[in-house]
Amino acid sequence: MKLEVPARQRSQDAEQNDKAVGALGIDLWKNHPTRLPLPLPEAEAGGALVPPLNFAMVDDGIFRSGLPDADNFRFLLSLNLRSIVYLCPEPYPEENARFLWQNGIELHQFGIEGSKSGLTMPETLLLQEPLAYIPEETIREALKVILDVRNQPVLIHCKRGKHRTGCVVGCLRKLQKWCLSSVFDEYLHFAAAKARSTDQRFMELFDASSLMHLTASQ
Repeated sequence: MKLEVPARQRSQDAEQNDKAVGALGIDLWKNHPTRLPLPLPEAEAGGALVPPLNFAMVDDGIFRSGLPDADNFRFLLSLNLRSIVYLCPEPYPEENARFLWQNGIELHQFGIEGSKSGLTMPETLLLQEPLAYIPEETIREALKVILDVRNQPVLIHCKRGKHRTGCVVGCLRKLQKWCLSSVFDEYLHFAAAKARSTDQRFMELFDASSLMHLTASQ
């Protein structure tokens, strides 16, 4: 024989059950009928790895690119970076700085102006073309950081990964005894239509002799 529970009693029992569940700290889905689980961000959901603009491998443990954004963070993690060499004078973006701090990546900033503001050496006057001022000593200091194995894997970047990054990598290639035509070919590959003959002139005149001992120890 089936016993029928009066509707009033069923209502009272349900109310008591709700109170008991609430006391245990359990949140019932039926109390929030419009709440849906949020989709995981792409990085957490196993989405594609997205490299930064103009990304490439320079050598074992050395990479180059343009300024990464949040879409590239998961890709950067896959590189197991120890440090970043940032070639712009502007403060590092807050979101990027937070990402570095959270993942134990050290930032080395060497501020090179990106605007065309002067000449690096008297010979460039013959070209009659304005040049983004590239302080040679700053390039040397950046190369010392890049070639120090304690800082590798390292990512070198400016904003677009073309001119400042291209000059630093070009000077590195001179240390590696690349022929000048190969240095220029690599520079032009990234700079493309934005290539500057004065950047190439800087790389041609860069004296790498004082840094040769750094590559000899690699």
